[in-house]
Amino acid sequence: MKRSEFLADTALVGTALALSAAIPDILLTTLKEHRMATPQNLTEKMRFRPADKAGFGGVALGNGFQQNTDLECLQAVEAAWNSGIRLFDTSPWYGLGISERRMGLFLKDQPRDSFTLSTKVGRLMEPKENFTMKQILWKGKLNFGYTYDYSAAGVRRSVEDSLQRLGLSSIDIVFIHDLSPDNGDMKDSYARYFEEAAKGAMPELTKMRAEGIIKGWGLGVNTIEPILQTLDVADPDIFLSACQYSLIKHDNLSNVFPKVAERDISIVVGAPLCAGFLSGKDRYLYDGKFPAGVKEKLNALQRVAENHAVDLRTAALQFAAAPDEVSGVIPGAHTAEQAVQNALSFKAKIPAGFWEELKHEKLIAENAPVPN
Repeated sequence: MKRSEFLADTALVGTALALSAAIPDILLTTLKEHRMATPQNLTEKMRFRPADKAGFGGVALGNGFQQNTDLECLQAVEAAWNSGIRLFDTSPWYGLGISERRMGLFLKDQPRDSFTLSTKVGRLMEPKENFTMKQILWKGKLNFGYTYDYSAAGVRRSVEDSLQRLGLSSIDIVFIHDLSPDNGDMKDSYARYFEEAAKGAMPELTKMRAEGIIKGWGLGVNTIEPILQTLDVADPDIFLSACQYSLIKHDNLSNVFPKVAERDISIVVGAPLCAGFLSGKDRYLYDGKFPAGVKEKLNALQRVAENHAVDLRTAALQFAAAPDEVSGVIPGAHTAEQAVQNALSFKAKIPAGFWEELKHEKLIAENAPVPN
């Protein structure tokens, strides 16, 4: 059976007994009536792309923003799977190993060729009891510290360590993580770290791709500058760009789309909900600050959504997935209900008038791709 046929035939309901109490009946009923859309998998082209744009991000599994229980996180991943999600993204950085362990606990029991998994390299974990740091994103007890390592040897070790934490036999996509000028940890050393990666991590990942150890690699960053630099010095397949393409802000990444399209490189959109801002959370991305005008724009978006009876979270996820250059969108979730709601949002129908009014009110760019 072809992978696309397998995904199309996968039932969206059948959640394990542990989930039956966690998902509201109305969501289970709705799931019976929906199937996840499976965008065309461009397998005839050389560069690897996930088969499905609808994905699941692992920040919340690493206790991002708040501490979550192992059971709740496992239920979230299982609910995503039972809702048809087959693209999963994690990182050693998310909770300093916690996200990979939790995600792998479920995925290790699934057929390995039935899902796409990405993780990241750039930081090596070091055992350290009760590790603390100034960075406040990861909540709860941390038993590992970290060091940056963008060398060839560091990449190999990081992939091996991730496989051990995940309990899996392979990783599909590897993103070089947080190699970006906005990474405060690097202070003024970004140029040095980029040079190390250009000479070490990038050619080593290209070699690992040729060896069949991975299917593709790129950068996982929050700015576009490292993406453009990497295009000049290496042969990446796919980038994870967070914070750069959403209903709130999408001008930066749209300028990159033509450049990646020329080389058949695709983009995975991270933080499509601006870390929950577009789904009702009182936060915007990761630094605890609200940029000027974003709350006012959110109110304007909500007014248009109400005019057309559209759920704004749904619109945000579909907007992020609309460009042809996008091969994945990875909203996070730490509960079964959130995971199911996100999955349903990728399938829901949104009236064309909603998008037309957003463009008329100049709330999204006139040339921004929108769902059909």
